[in-house]
Amino acid sequence: MTRVALYARFSSDNQREASIDDQLRICREQARREGLKVVGTYKDAGISGSSMILRPGIQMLLQDAQAGQFDMVLAEALDRISRDQADVATLFKHLKFAGVPIVTLAEGEISELHVGLKGTMNALFLKDLAAKTHRGIRGRVEDGKSGGGLCYGYRVVKQLDARGDPIRGDREIDEAEANVVRRILRDYAEGISPRVIAKTLNEEGVPGPEGRLWNDTTIHGHTKRGTGILNNELYIGRLIWNRLRYLKDPSTGKRVSRLNPESEWIVKDVPGLRIVDDELWQAVKARQAVTSAKYANVAEGVRAHHKRNRLNGTHRPKTLLSGLIFCGCCGGPFAIRGSDRFACSTHVTKGTCSNNRTILREDLERRVLAGLKERMMAPEVAAEAMRAYAEETNRLNRERRSNGDSWKAELVKVEKQIRGIIEAIKEGMFHPSMKGEMDALEARKAELTEQLADIPEDAPDLLPSASAIYAKKVAALTAALAKPDERPQAAAALRMLIEKIVLTPGPERGEIFATLHGELRTILEWTERQAVGKTAKTAQPAVGATGLSVSMVAGARFQKYLPLHQGDWQPAGSLAA
Repeated sequence: MTRVALYARFSSDNQREASIDDQLRICREQARREGLKVVGTYKDAGISGSSMILRPGIQMLLQDAQAGQFDMVLAEALDRISRDQADVATLFKHLKFAGVPIVTLAEGEISELHVGLKGTMNALFLKDLAAKTHRGIRGRVEDGKSGGGLCYGYRVVKQLDARGDPIRGDREIDEAEANVVRRILRDYAEGISPRVIAKTLNEEGVPGPEGRLWNDTTIHGHTKRGTGILNNELYIGRLIWNRLRYLKDPSTGKRVSRLNPESEWIVKDVPGLRIVDDELWQAVKARQAVTSAKYANVAEGVRAHHKRNRLNGTHRPKTLLSGLIFCGCCGGPFAIRGSDRFACSTHVTKGTCSNNRTILREDLERRVLAGLKERMMAPEVAAEAMRAYAEETNRLNRERRSNGDSWKAELVKVEKQIRGIIEAIKEGMFHPSMKGEMDALEARKAELTEQLADIPEDAPDLLPSASAIYAKKVAALTAALAKPDERPQAAAALRMLIEKIVLTPGPERGEIFATLHGELRTILEWTERQAVGKTAKTAQPAVGATGLSVSMVAGARFQKYLPLHQGDWQPAGSLAA
């Protein structure tokens, strides 16, 4: 039987999270109709399709294809894999070398023609659309209207033309927000830092742009790019458009901005939108010039220091836990601040969180790796996790097997009734009610067939050595982090085993606790993919048969505290359903 792997992706910009389940469901239905055996599912949630780089699901799919773990990749459509022609071509080339074809419900089996023709058509269409959109917006800006978006201090003017269509691009001053703009510029000109200004506004409950909290970057922005409250020339009645252009970095797939030459800027005077006078504006610019000169001297000193210590900088490892660390007080992210220490971003930039504790990156990484290797899979934790998973999985499997006999008997009866109607029609006996009866029987037949297809095979429901495999693999990955050549791949694999790390202040001065969350579903699926040979064949029916769809199983998590200024771990609770 042909082994097939399913792939699904959704982008958080314009799709709901359930889209992944929808894609996988219709792919499973197609696999069932074609007699294919689904041996694995891969997904990327909330990630753009513009690039496959840094997408863990697609990277794992490629790795497992090269290891010969399946014979075909099935997806809803080619754009679910990627919308970038170069990325699709690269994946197609690697899978073809591995002898694994790509099949989609929309296009069928993907060939060089699909990759080349469809990708070229999409690229030309998007380029033409961008040019027309850019031309239309420029015409609106030439008339003194907005080129898109609404900056702080203004509100949209809603009105209709003679045909009843909305007139776009008109805006007017919002006096309440304009007073806040004037206050920010005055405070800055008087020597108050953007960070203190943001903290004060948040403490007073003054809403920021789009109702969000204030932070220092919202205020100081980027001088050359014209971003931030301090650099928006619309506040002095000067509309500037086309200052920036946006491109996608081919190495990351992320959208980045580039500064256009000043000759390409479209500048229009709009005195009716002026909020601050020239005297205050020039005072702000004068202080910015002094501040920029000071920071330039500091930056030059930093560059000189790095040059003297180039060897240390070359061997300094990349941040392993970025994007996985969250504050236990406000729920916001922790990020590197100052001298290689993690700190609560909300506390630093907005001042609305009381968590002022910081932790050295190396200390946190050491504790987390120890947690994964020594505590997350400690015998008692692993045994309880596997026991709970096996108990629930086996119970569901027993229920489905016990229902199998009755479903088979009913299916035989339904098929007999269908044949009876067909024979009656052949004999010339027909009544309109027979059509409705036939439709109902066919629907029930399809439902029973689907239920029987989901009955687990008579094989072990749980990989007995899952915990041992997990512990062994984590130990190997931890060791690989110390090797420069292996670190990027090892770090990416380790990050997939961590759901999140929550940092919370302890009762003692300078104490901070970290709760490590590792999702059992992720651990088991990853362990199954890592298993090889006979072990992999034993493990396959377990996860594949149940789909880990039961909330008690799919949501099972390990949680452990890592007190970073004490000697050892403290339990944060047992296995959570």
